[in-house]
Amino acid sequence: MCPQVSAIAPSSHAPLIDTLDEIYGTKEFKLKAYESLGGAVRIPTVCYDDLGATEEDPRWKVFDDFHTYLEQRFPKVHVTLQRTKVATYALVYHWQGTDTSLKPLLLAAHMDVVPTNAATEADWINPPFSGYYDGEWIWGRGSCDDKPGVIGIMTAIEALLEQGFNPTRTVILAYGIDEERGGPTGAAAIGKYLVNTYGKDSISMIVDEGGGYSDLSGTVFATPAVAEKGYLDVRVDVLTPGGHSSRPPRHTGIGILASVVTELEANPHVPKLARDRTYYQGLQCRAKHDTGFPSDMRKLVIESQTSDEKLHELEAKLDDFDPAYSASAGTTQAIDIIYGGVKVNALPEAVYAIANHRIADHSSVSELQDRFASIVVPVAAKHNMSVDAFGKPIGSEAPTWGLVKVSDAFASALEPAPVSPTTGSGPYELLSGTVLSTLKTNLRTDDFPESSVVSPGLSLDTRHYWSLTKHIFRYGHRGTTDGYNGAHTINEAIKAEGFLEQIRFFTRLILNADETDLLE
Repeated sequence: MCPQVSAIAPSSHAPLIDTLDEIYGTKEFKLKAYESLGGAVRIPTVCYDDLGATEEDPRWKVFDDFHTYLEQRFPKVHVTLQRTKVATYALVYHWQGTDTSLKPLLLAAHMDVVPTNAATEADWINPPFSGYYDGEWIWGRGSCDDKPGVIGIMTAIEALLEQGFNPTRTVILAYGIDEERGGPTGAAAIGKYLVNTYGKDSISMIVDEGGGYSDLSGTVFATPAVAEKGYLDVRVDVLTPGGHSSRPPRHTGIGILASVVTELEANPHVPKLARDRTYYQGLQCRAKHDTGFPSDMRKLVIESQTSDEKLHELEAKLDDFDPAYSASAGTTQAIDIIYGGVKVNALPEAVYAIANHRIADHSSVSELQDRFASIVVPVAAKHNMSVDAFGKPIGSEAPTWGLVKVSDAFASALEPAPVSPTTGSGPYELLSGTVLSTLKTNLRTDDFPESSVVSPGLSLDTRHYWSLTKHIFRYGHRGTTDGYNGAHTINEAIKAEGFLEQIRFFTRLILNADETDLLE
């Protein structure tokens, strides 16, 4: 179970990595790097779901400021690398290598961040766009997701250039502008540009934001994501006759919508444990390498490899054993948006809710749509409502009181991604070896476990780059304790030493990829 590779450190570039680690450990470098991230956070590159075309919507213009900031903060990068603006504000950098027979390495990140909530801004310890470094944490929206990716990569390359490094293998950087809404403007255009420029299957390996590492019973588990869930936002519209609130029906449209939402939440998706899926592979790694893993569960994992009965027994125990099991191995559903009513004395004629889904890697968009419709139809029938589910009328053709319409909210449907090869795969071995090398040589001042392993994980979202290579890994090398309160919430902050380790990871990855025979 869970085969491991040895740590991979630069060999021909050993003197260079040693020099850079010495530089990275200096107070001068750290403060400059931390301020590079803080300055990036102070530029509010907020992504909204309703952004219009880049040439029409003025909310995009803040990315001009971000471009200028990158130019000023990383001058050698902008003198040496070729920069191309795609879809006006997305960025692609090309760092030409000396050996054109080698497929390029692609490092991806995104410049946009989610909005903050005005109602909770007073709850922030430091203002949400302060970029403030307090001696331990760098605060603000985007400090975890994903400006450390952008700034970490740029800092690493700037440092390499300052040492006179010239790559053998071409390196490409791709920075999106609306990842937080799925990338329809930025990543989609970048994907097309890269295919048109370099061709399909032209990239040796892609490393994008995603998995990180955590301490489990004294062993560090790094989990680069090798698979992605699917995606679907489902909108439920309830359309009913209006009128004066003094003569209401038994249930208003809002009441009917509430019944639909209640029924959806009363029927959560049931996770499924499958031997050939990523969650099970990760469970095997924990059983083998996590010293705190219960012996009875370890025995069950081992037996489940060949026994269906033991597999089902293990499946039954996982909900209590692993709080993340359902979200990891099953389709998730979250009702995130609800709208209805325009006046307190007017019956609502049109109300809606939107449910966000991350589709399990063993499921599909059509399976989710069928299941969603099957839950909505009985509720609609109870209220004498017609149903239109994803463009198909369902139920009786007799006149009804209103309509429940179920649809893809933002044309967001996405099937689960192809799984990147792991065991026996050169790119996965290179990534894993680089991760282990970075962990083993860390510059942290806190207590850090000596033992570390790499385990495949599950994440999202690189859909726009799938045709470029089958070796796509979502991994940002950030520890779970390096985030103060996670991302997409109040008090987003990254531990400064954790950010430094991200810079070290990108540096080692570029140098390892430059001299390896594990990549095409």
